[in-house]
Amino acid sequence: MQRSLKWFALATTIAMLFVLIGGALVTKTGSGMGCGRSWPLCQGEIIPSNITPELVIELSHRLVSGLAGFLVLALSIWSWRAIGHIRETKFLASVSFIFLVLQGLIGAAAVVWGQSDFVLALHFGISLISFASVFLLTLLIFEIDKKFDAQSLVIDSKMKMHIYGIISYCYIVVYTGALVRHKHASLACPSWPLCSNTRPFPMQLHEWIQMGHRLAAGLIIVWIFIATIRAIKYHKHQRVIYWGWIAALVLVLLQMATGALAVFTQLNLYIALAHAFFISCLFGVLSYLLLLAVRSKQNEQLSRQLEHHTHALVK
Repeated sequence: MQRSLKWFALATTIAMLFVLIGGALVTKTGSGMGCGRSWPLCQGEIIPSNITPELVIELSHRLVSGLAGFLVLALSIWSWRAIGHIRETKFLASVSFIFLVLQGLIGAAAVVWGQSDFVLALHFGISLISFASVFLLTLLIFEIDKKFDAQSLVIDSKMKMHIYGIISYCYIVVYTGALVRHKHASLACPSWPLCSNTRPFPMQLHEWIQMGHRLAAGLIIVWIFIATIRAIKYHKHQRVIYWGWIAALVLVLLQMATGALAVFTQLNLYIALAHAFFISCLFGVLSYLLLLAVRSKQNEQLSRQLEHHTHALVK
């Protein structure tokens, strides 16, 4: 059963990645209204008669999201019953399904009633939380075999502050990136890293949105680089932290590279989707580091309680 649960968790994680990439594909191809103002039906029909590329993309995304919803629900119930004794399981199982449903409701509301670009930009971030929860559930399932010891990890306060700060800031970067897409500002600045070769500063709203995202992305690259240097210097003995930050640095650099290439290639679709893929993976890695930081705090509290209890017995 444990082996079956592992395979099912992996399949669910991959399905959630397809949901994220599919959502980015819908936005980047302008297929959000591919099924008209109809949901869950497409153009008011079970089997649409007027097939267009936009309809295929939108309908495919809905089908994948629906399948992923059933998989996440099944994984939540299965993991709750199989590894419910692990303290993070029930919380992650609940969050993964609740946020996936919330993502679907926002998407449905956008189709039926329409939403502002600032609200729609939340859509990707909410899906990202659901994906991260499924990803962490999968890692918890694989931890059962003790392939890597991350249960009793203790992390110093400076590293924990880096983890808390970077993942919170990463969510802001994700929002600004989603806003760029929904505001159709991806090519507002024809140059990179500056907005234009002829002037250093943006001049209109779409350029400000684009450059605001670039600035936010640049700052998180610097911050992750600093945290990675600290991990290399002080956490070589904690291999999960060490390799976690190295993975985060590689992913954020790939994110930067695909962002620049998207501008140079005039928003090549494959590069744009790779951009969404790398930020999803980065958020997953940062979420796991957050889980380790929370565990570390709980381990420290338990250690202090045990020490206090032992001291009281000695007296």
